[in-house]
Amino acid sequence: MATPPDRLLRRLEWRLGKRLDGRLQGAYRTVWRGAGIDFTDLRGYLPEDDVRHIDWNVTARLDEPHVRLYTEDREMTAWLVVDRSASMRAGKTRTATELAVSIARIVSRGGNKIGAILYDTTDHRLIPPRGGRDQVLRIAKDLMREPVRSKTTTDLAGMLRLAAASARQRSLVVVMSDFIGDPGWEKPLGMLTHRHEVVVVRVADPAELELPDLGLIVVEDAETGEQLLVDSSDPLLRSRLAAQVEGRERELAESMRRAGVDAHHITTDHDLVATLLGLVRGRRSR
Repeated sequence: MATPPDRLLRRLEWRLGKRLDGRLQGAYRTVWRGAGIDFTDLRGYLPEDDVRHIDWNVTARLDEPHVRLYTEDREMTAWLVVDRSASMRAGKTRTATELAVSIARIVSRGGNKIGAILYDTTDHRLIPPRGGRDQVLRIAKDLMREPVRSKTTTDLAGMLRLAAASARQRSLVVVMSDFIGDPGWEKPLGMLTHRHEVVVVRVADPAELELPDLGLIVVEDAETGEQLLVDSSDPLLRSRLAAQVEGRERELAESMRRAGVDAHHITTDHDLVATLLGLVRGRRSR
């Protein structure tokens, strides 16, 4: 009898198969460009060169633009960094699990290695990179485990530092989180981006973006579990919450910009295939 991780993987393979056939074919470089390359040399900048390969330190020293030259490895290593904290409960956990397993299967199809960091402030699981379907099943199995729930806020900076310490060679790093937690994660994310090809997927519940009008309801702090009775029909309350959400969205976008990444935003009612194709298009356009 098939295990729950095997059933999940088969369901996702069947669900994605027909809709993705022909769109993600070819070598991994056509899917996520920029990972699996080693620095070899420097030369002067030419108009057709990718500006992302400019070595700004050498350019400043010689007062002439120079670019880094790379050799491409056939094999890519990818890491999935998945936030498993208290705020990533229920729908967000399910969304992140399905997306992570789907990405793992796509990456592993070309013989590439995939590893994972499943992170909670009090419980971390590190799965070293390996190839093959069995590795995808192992990742799926750990993702389907009930996470340890603590009442402490999420150390997002610690999660990103763990990712940087674990990914020893240049890799594709996919970070999945709602980015609800302690501040101060911009610098570790920027340092991770400096060495690796980083894809950020921010997971959100629609109810976090717009309070449903349901009258008296109990709201709960996603990290600490603190509960409060509020009137969700109160216009003043709704206006204040909308302003807070708008401000937080602006701050997050600015933080991502400073860290040098474009965050992909998905909600718990997302279309999985559309999300995957959006990630691919984002990598190809860079």
